[in-house]
Amino acid sequence: MLTELRAVLTGFLEVLAVALALLAGAFLATGGKSFAQGADPAAIIAGFAGKKSFEETEANLRALAATGDPRVAPTMDALASGDLYYSKTDNRVVIATGRGATLAAIDPLTSAPLGDLPKASLEKVRVKNSIRALVAELKGALTLGSEDPAERMRAASSLFEKAAPDQIAALDGAITKESEPAIRTRFEEARAVAVLRSDRPGAERAEAVKVLATRGDRTAQNVLAGFSNDADPAVAKAATSGVSAIADTIAFWGQAQNIWYGISLGSVLLLAAIGLAITFGVMGVINMAHGEMVMIGAYTTFVVQQALRANAPQWLDYSLALALPLAFLVAGFVGFVMERGIIRFLYGRPLETLLATFGVSLILQQAVRTIFGPTNREVSNPSWMSGSSEVGLMSVTWNRLWIIVFALAVFAALLFALNRTSAGLKMRAVTQNRRMAAAMGIRTPMVDAMTFALGSGIAGMAGVALSQVDNVSPDLGQGYIIDSFMVVVFGGVGNLWGTLVGAMSLGILNKFLEPYAGAVLGKIVVLVLIILFIQKRPRGLFALKGRFVDA
Repeated sequence: MLTELRAVLTGFLEVLAVALALLAGAFLATGGKSFAQGADPAAIIAGFAGKKSFEETEANLRALAATGDPRVAPTMDALASGDLYYSKTDNRVVIATGRGATLAAIDPLTSAPLGDLPKASLEKVRVKNSIRALVAELKGALTLGSEDPAERMRAASSLFEKAAPDQIAALDGAITKESEPAIRTRFEEARAVAVLRSDRPGAERAEAVKVLATRGDRTAQNVLAGFSNDADPAVAKAATSGVSAIADTIAFWGQAQNIWYGISLGSVLLLAAIGLAITFGVMGVINMAHGEMVMIGAYTTFVVQQALRANAPQWLDYSLALALPLAFLVAGFVGFVMERGIIRFLYGRPLETLLATFGVSLILQQAVRTIFGPTNREVSNPSWMSGSSEVGLMSVTWNRLWIIVFALAVFAALLFALNRTSAGLKMRAVTQNRRMAAAMGIRTPMVDAMTFALGSGIAGMAGVALSQVDNVSPDLGQGYIIDSFMVVVFGGVGNLWGTLVGAMSLGILNKFLEPYAGAVLGKIVVLVLIILFIQKRPRGLFALKGRFVDA
């Protein structure tokens, strides 16, 4: 009897020991912790070994991503890039890279080095494009809990269009933990897409439509368009209404973007034309070489940047601050020499002046080609002028924004100089009545020379700004000379406020016409409209009494 009892107890203890061993093994295999679905990443990774169908590999990949363990990211990357292998002898899965007969292997979960393995002893895990795309999709969900906010934002953005119903739980967890409002909003939008694609109640799906409609961009519009014919009438109606609301929002921001582009173009035209407004208004000279003054300013910027690159590259970000005064001085000096050497002998002879300045423009272009070559020259944007920012659905580039600020600053400085300084007073006196100004002791020839130099110097500063948005080449100025004359004539010869209004009006009008008529035909339409306008108001928007009009 005692022998039988001892046998029963021994058998019971053996069974208990086996059960405990199995439980301990299961605990150790998970590393002592559980993930989203309590799965073992190491066991799932081992499941990639052997001859598998693409469907089995895809299912294994989904199971791996569902663990939520960030350590599986290298395995997923290796699978997509074709670097995931398994041993032909013991089916051990490794990440192997390199070329030749041997490959450097690491553990897919711990990244521990495993040494070099013969390539012949390894078999690559087969994948196809759909599996690679699935890796990119699943990695987005895997990084929802990343410590890096930028990584979480990228994950939420990548999930938005591809969010699936089985990711709702992960998104709910991410939303609960998220502390950044902007990232939380992106998570909520991705969750709304997942809910909309699920079989959840119609009221919850209709609420998801409202979240997407609030986002209001083209991506959300595309998602909602797919549910306009949903089986649930409430969801279909909400989706149709959301698509319509987003279309209105996009149209509004499209008009705002056109206005912004128009102001940007207007600021460029203002910079190019403001110097011409001075010379043309005060002196009545049709300077066909004005565009070349812009070109000289752009090439001055190029020379300054080249010198800084060679001698003080750490100051390259401040190259424009150095180039602006230099461009003003160089272009102003060239303008002064032109006036003293050629133009002063041709006053009162507009045709000869036009031909002479046109000849000077050709000489300056050829001189630049000889010195710098005929090809475009690279002028880099400083770091503080690079990049862009989003305002609603509108993109605002920093270089255009700074050019607008610069153009307005130049306009304000010039307005102050003309209205609050002695030199400006003399310039205005010569503009209004040359003979009376001369009778009052003003040296009108020197006023002409300094005025021409001032207009040329401002054109040189415009070249510095244009070098940031246009190609620096010998033909740079030719693209702006006609537009500059149109701005000056339309706004009123010699009137700075007219130049400002004319530049902004033509810039915005051009940008609103381009989508319908194209860039070239749009310019033609603008030119015709200006001709018709001048027929009614020959002196432009803001008429100024000129030197040839009796006081």
